[in-house]
Amino acid sequence: MHTNTMTTQLTPHLAPVSLSDHAGYTPALSLSFGLPDRPPSPTSSVSSITSQVTMASASTEGTSASFLQVVENAYFSSNPPPKALAAHTAQAQSFINHHAAEGRRVVLITSGGTTVPLEKQTVRFIDNFSAGTRGATSAEYFLEAGYAVIFLHRQFSLLPYSRHYSHSTDCFLDFMHEGPDGSVVANPTHQEKMLRVLRKYNAAKQGRTLLMLPFMTITDYLHELRAIAQLMRPLGPNGLLYLAAAVSDFFVPPERMSEHKIQSTNATDNLKQGPMTIKTETRSEEATEETEEAFDNFDSSPAVPRSKRLIVDLDPVPKFLKNLVDGWAPEGMIVSFKLETDPGILVHKAKYSLNRYQHHLVIGNLLTTRKWEVVFVAPNQADKWIRVPNHLRRRPSAGIEGLVGAADRSWEQDKPLDPATLPEGEPELEIESLIIPAVEELHQKHIDSIRAKA
Repeated sequence: MHTNTMTTQLTPHLAPVSLSDHAGYTPALSLSFGLPDRPPSPTSSVSSITSQVTMASASTEGTSASFLQVVENAYFSSNPPPKALAAHTAQAQSFINHHAAEGRRVVLITSGGTTVPLEKQTVRFIDNFSAGTRGATSAEYFLEAGYAVIFLHRQFSLLPYSRHYSHSTDCFLDFMHEGPDGSVVANPTHQEKMLRVLRKYNAAKQGRTLLMLPFMTITDYLHELRAIAQLMRPLGPNGLLYLAAAVSDFFVPPERMSEHKIQSTNATDNLKQGPMTIKTETRSEEATEETEEAFDNFDSSPAVPRSKRLIVDLDPVPKFLKNLVDGWAPEGMIVSFKLETDPGILVHKAKYSLNRYQHHLVIGNLLTTRKWEVVFVAPNQADKWIRVPNHLRRRPSAGIEGLVGAADRSWEQDKPLDPATLPEGEPELEIESLIIPAVEELHQKHIDSIRAKA
């Protein structure tokens, strides 16, 4: 949470609603941090309708589809779309039509984290660590493989090609110097790589093979994803959805959002204010002005005096992957990612996701080894580990190119690596250069399978 005026007391209370019979939907939870039980949200809250649907429906395939549609309609009707949605949709439609006419495959890559605003005029929001590295890097390799790429990314996250410099530990200006005639010149040690990256970027621009569309919040992301996925339906199996974004699991429904910045003291309590997103509790009046001035924002101890304590009440974000598989892009190949920190549950969680949503591939990765290895979990196939080869585990400062597909056949095992065995720093080879050829191979099989049924 981006804030410098409040600390958050998190004491989860989970109240499950019986929805486990409905495929593709996470049981509704009232995730209340330090709050007593609250009445259901207005009808615009997805959680408030789920129990009604459950009681009114039998557990059949048709009912499940109907249920998913009800949840989808409820969420999207109660959470306003981003202002740029119409413009982004028009750009995506033109892009898709152009490449469909040329018979080119199109991949939608989602990248970066989604924010969860706590106010309508947002000052504070909940975020995650994702910088969009996986998505931005993958986009470059998909372009090299001949795909047209729609890059749906978190605003200000890493972008294809510019990522080589925006994510550098060195200042971008350190890559250049002023020439004798006053021109800006790339330093000799970086010229070769900069020219290579620049040429690839210009080729994508000139060929109209890269469309970059930004989002910010979880609601922005879901509106954009649904709209673009539906536009990709005419592509049939030539469409690929590569869902690498780090999507929030919880959000604040709009009817519980305050219009303005949440106040950390009671200085404005007597003034007329709009509805509050977040409930605040007035602290003990024993705190004097002197102790209040000594309040340390970074000390969350209850003993520290302050005027109010921030309590966040979040609802679960509906899982729309099943809607995507069945309705938004039914013939496209859909790839999702599963990030975990516990190696003992990674493959299990990936298989659970695959069975639950019935899509085509889950790429599992661990937080500590995600740049060194991933595991492919696909229907009716053995788990496939993809790893950076042993001899390419150290990256020189200049980087290395031309090693796409150089998988290490001699270093295969069916369990995650021990992070302690890996060298410090990043690998010499970007693992996305191994991931994308493997995804491309599966995509071709998917296309062949769909065409064989036609």
